Amino acid sequence: MQDFINNVSRYPRFFITICLGIFFFLFERLKPLLDRPATAIALISSIVATFVFLTFTLRAMLGLSSV
Repeated sequence: MQDFINNVSRYPRFFITICLGIFFFLFERLKPLLDRPATAIALISSIVATFVFLTFTLRAMLGLSSV
């Protein structure tokens, strides 16, 4: 039983490692776009628009009241 608990306790660390790896990979791929002001504005605008879209979509799906 101890081996099972040790094995299950590794999953959160594995999950965090995978998430950080994806984040760092995407950041390295998008970092050259931040060199020029036009692409930096477009990149930041698209990130903000995606966040707003997800927020509104989840609010509508979950039936939360609008602010």
